[in-house]
Amino acid sequence: MKKFLKWFFIVLTVILLGLLIALSFYIGSIYSSASKIEIDSAKLSAPFTTIEVYDRDNKPIKEENTVNESYAEISTISEDTKNAFISIEDKEFYKHNGVNYKRIVKAMLSNLKAMKFKEGASTITQQLIKNSHLTSAKTFERKIIEIALSTKLEKQFSKDEILEQYLNIIYFGNNCYGIEEASEYYFSKPAKELKLEESALLAGMIKSPSKYCPIKHPDNALKRRNLVLSEMEKDGAISADEAVRAKSQPINLEINTEHKNKLNSYSQASIDEAEEILHLPAQQIALQGYKIYTYQNEKLQNDLNDAIDSVNIESNFAGIVVDNLSHGVVAFRGDGNYKILDCPRQPGSCIKPVLVYGPALNEDIIYPCTQILDEKTDISGFSPKNVGGVYHGYVSARESLAKSINIPAVKILSYVGIDKAKQYAEEVGINFDEKDEGYCLALGGMTYGVNVLQLAGAYSTFANAGMYSAPKFISFITDKNGKIVYINKPQEKQVFRQDSSYLLTDMLKTCTESGTGKKLAELGMPLASKTGTVGKSGTKQNLDAWNVSYNPNLTCAVWLGNLDNSPIDYTGGNQPTQIVKNFYSKNKESSDFEKPDMIVEKKIDTTELEENHRVVLANDYMPERYTKAEMFSIFNLPKSYSDKFAVAKSPNVTSKVENNEAIMTFVANEYMTYEIYDNSKLVKTLSGQNGKQSVAVPLTKEKQTFVIKSYYTLSPEIEDEKEITFVKKDKPVNNKKWYL
Repeated sequence: MKKFLKWFFIVLTVILLGLLIALSFYIGSIYSSASKIEIDSAKLSAPFTTIEVYDRDNKPIKEENTVNESYAEISTISEDTKNAFISIEDKEFYKHNGVNYKRIVKAMLSNLKAMKFKEGASTITQQLIKNSHLTSAKTFERKIIEIALSTKLEKQFSKDEILEQYLNIIYFGNNCYGIEEASEYYFSKPAKELKLEESALLAGMIKSPSKYCPIKHPDNALKRRNLVLSEMEKDGAISADEAVRAKSQPINLEINTEHKNKLNSYSQASIDEAEEILHLPAQQIALQGYKIYTYQNEKLQNDLNDAIDSVNIESNFAGIVVDNLSHGVVAFRGDGNYKILDCPRQPGSCIKPVLVYGPALNEDIIYPCTQILDEKTDISGFSPKNVGGVYHGYVSARESLAKSINIPAVKILSYVGIDKAKQYAEEVGINFDEKDEGYCLALGGMTYGVNVLQLAGAYSTFANAGMYSAPKFISFITDKNGKIVYINKPQEKQVFRQDSSYLLTDMLKTCTESGTGKKLAELGMPLASKTGTVGKSGTKQNLDAWNVSYNPNLTCAVWLGNLDNSPIDYTGGNQPTQIVKNFYSKNKESSDFEKPDMIVEKKIDTTELEENHRVVLANDYMPERYTKAEMFSIFNLPKSYSDKFAVAKSPNVTSKVENNEAIMTFVANEYMTYEIYDNSKLVKTLSGQNGKQSVAVPLTKEKQTFVIKSYYTLSPEIEDEKEITFVKKDKPVNNKKWYL
């Protein structure tokens, strides 16, 4: 055994040594090849460049697509600003030769301990190389090339030159590349005028421009800024008094509004998508000459612009149009101080089709005509409320969706189950936080929310017979030589059945015809629609207003609100719906949604629906006036037929004696006739009555027998009888002389 173990460890050692030697050769060959790559000074200087973006007809989109419009020379940058970046990003900047190997080893050990990529170890020099010469893909090979080029860069440029190039190329979020653009955008002043606390704020942002955005996440930004100040104090760059004073200052932004229109343009959204596709920052996309070809339709873009401009809006907004067939974004426009597509908002009732009614139809839990009791309710501690605190009694699923009644939606979500419902929504591009677990989800109560692109993509699924593919801005991308390097190939997947999608669409058409989206009925075209309004808790103010509508060809989503969460005077059924109406008025579509073969029309018994709130099929004997045609999926048909007008049933009667009168009480139905006989003599006839009825007849004999004859008014041959006898006793019992 000992001999075996000895040889085992010898072989294992040889294998490990071989692997280490092979790895060394591999790293050495990559490093050697990378060392021969010439460093492009033009890329380092962060020049003013333009990215070429084209519409679907290969015409240049006439929007500003510039990168790095401003440049700050190192001689104009204050020591506080330079030290802020050095303290938080690369303390040994002036000591290392481009790579901090001690920091790399420390980061590797920390990552191994955490079993995930927790810490990076890139120096300022490495970050400059990565942002100017390499992709953002996290690969071992790219890291070796980055190290090789960083070492080479340090030999060709001084530390101040590297720091200047770095400060002018890093990304600060909201389309700001370089410290000059960031200073102009966030503080409306040049970088040379930045205060200590402002410099620290910007330095803290670059680790994650979205997470530490001072507009979107001010608390995160403040904590990160103060961490930078603490590091500066620790490094001796500022005194303790300076750190305390700077930390006591609130975040005082002065957003440059001239910049915001560029943030939410179609071109910028396309460039953002290209960065993800190519794993390159915008500077490199511009410098390397990539050209972006999009799905933008010039006419539809102009129609969307006109529709938005025709409504007086005093808030931020976003509008988007998706072509249902290609899954391409054909028009987009937004307004806000940062990128609206990066800012999820609460969807309100617009989530109901995706999270509640669609899944319930697809799981065969409800029909459009299913009745749900709208009443004060509590489900697992959640007590939903309707607008105005009004309860409607029993309402159909169709009506509750069309009129956006909250309580039925919560009940239906409980039938489906939260986890199952979320699975459906996630399949069509809706993201949830781990805390999104309650029944408030049925009303759009999410930790973060959705954006217009996600909602438009989810709704277009129903227009596409249940097939989902994430909507995209970009059709294809070419390099500087015209070679196609990327082409969008939509990956469709069946999320909802074709029949379920059609039924939901038909329900949303009711919203257009008579529900919260009834402004759209004036268009006179097939259009499915849903509105949503998000109120501010504890007030009568609103924060978000939505409308998402689609016809067979186009899906249009509109959002109004303020990114700083200040209240708005809009509701989903008003201004957003008006914008959608204005858009579709220029894009009318006469063809209706194609009804699949799995959808059938069946007559149901309306009397059973009204009396017992059950959906049962009408039998062949029922008169037309007591039936109604409803649409069903062949996979989810009512399982029983009504026996009304085939068999007559006498009502349940309660009897009592008062003042020597027999009082007989029962619930009448309007389609029945009731004849009351006293010993074969007709004394009372009731017909066409609904609800509780009482009949009083004098008691004059020792024994009186009454017969209640019941028959269908329109089919008198189908009848039934009930007999009730009263007998007089000589001795009263409990002061009563008559007994049943």
